[in-house]
Amino acid sequence: MTQASAKIEARGLTQAFDGQPVLDGIDLDVPAGTTLALLGPSGCGKSTFLKLLAGLSRPDAGHLSFGGDIVADATTFVPPEQRGLGMVFQDYALWPHMTVAGNVSFPLEMRRVARAERLHRVEEALTRVGLAGMGARRPSALSGGQQQRVALARAIVAEPRIMLFDEPLSNLDTPLRASLCDAIGELLAQLGTTAVYVTHDRGEADVLAHTIVTLAHGRVENIIHR
Repeated sequence: MTQASAKIEARGLTQAFDGQPVLDGIDLDVPAGTTLALLGPSGCGKSTFLKLLAGLSRPDAGHLSFGGDIVADATTFVPPEQRGLGMVFQDYALWPHMTVAGNVSFPLEMRRVARAERLHRVEEALTRVGLAGMGARRPSALSGGQQQRVALARAIVAEPRIMLFDEPLSNLDTPLRASLCDAIGELLAQLGTTAVYVTHDRGEADVLAHTIVTLAHGRVENIIHR
């Protein structure tokens, strides 16, 4: 599986809800192939920033670019499916009526990838996340950690240039979180993809991130380059 990556650049990103600023002029750069961890308390703007990256929301001001191409500003808005993204959510977001392979294959089906190529790429993705040979199972037959690995495989199968993680390990117990955090770090290093990882856990950020950004009241409070 080959992987392209893209630099993320945010300039003056601003978002308000009901007149209350949630993001207040965010300036951030994520170099291609690196991981940025976003830390901060609930309500600090982490999830709002991630939604802007994902194309699930449009900024009130400022601009956002991927690989030098504007994806959101006052006149441009690229929809989520055209941004080259892979996303991993806190709640796995797996379809229970589909097999593991069906869940992982879905992004490729939406892109009308040929069946033989889909089968190859799905098995490759499952192998990368440690689930080789488990494609015929249903999500309900898997542990929480395995379900999150399925979500991870689905996120990488279409070879995204940017991956977004929304507190993906918060529903898991501590030993499993540590194990899967290491696995995510190894996978990102292998793929060389650009990633933004939202978390409350400083330990996860230390394991995964090249840069750790702390948000407070919608602004960048601190940046640590590692």
